[in-house]
Amino acid sequence: MARFLVIAASSGIGQATVQLLKGAGHSVVTTARDSGKITPDVTLDATDFAAVEAVFKDHGPFDGAVNCSGSLLLRSAHLTSKEQYQAVIDASLTTAFATVRAAGKHMSQGGSVVLISSAASLEGLANHEAIAAAKAGINGLVLSAAATYAGQNLRLNAVAPGLTETPLTAALTSSEAGRKVSESMHALGRLGKPDDIARAIVFLLDPANSWITGQILAVDGGLSCIKPKTKV
Repeated sequence: MARFLVIAASSGIGQATVQLLKGAGHSVVTTARDSGKITPDVTLDATDFAAVEAVFKDHGPFDGAVNCSGSLLLRSAHLTSKEQYQAVIDASLTTAFATVRAAGKHMSQGGSVVLISSAASLEGLANHEAIAAAKAGINGLVLSAAATYAGQNLRLNAVAPGLTETPLTAALTSSEAGRKVSESMHALGRLGKPDDIARAIVFLLDPANSWITGQILAVDGGLSCIKPKTKV
């Protein structure tokens, strides 16, 4: 069986990913900022380049790694403070870069790195400016890093979810009215579940899928690419 690293394993998607990997018999090393939701193998500030590198060095070698770190800020650009913007960038893009940097150094045997993008980076959605900027940065990072590390057989891909029911998105999905609006934006008529995203992550981590790199896989119920028929 393979050995995987799940960064931000306390997130809804992170926990689902860990369960699927362990259920398949794989060895999993988990990280989280604290032990409030899970008891991680490593307490980690994933924005700290040296700390992320130390996890790869001290707990590897890994066959694959996924960074599930992220945040959610729905606010138009003119209402977003510099501090709010920086927090979004740090949670998504900085942690992603730190993961790729460490993998490039310590996964010389090859393997798979999966990052978490968003449908908001593929489709213009109002009031998503900060998160769209961060996730679009991840898309660019995936493409460049996939080219850089192809020679060492290190694959880089991202999963771009639509609105997924996790603790992070509870404020958007808790009210019936808000939920119905959100569901109507997704052609398949429902919101995502953590397992929907985790299955895609596990697919990209799987060494059996070793001819896939440089891809942004939208797992979003059609949000980013198709428009459902209007119901009358």
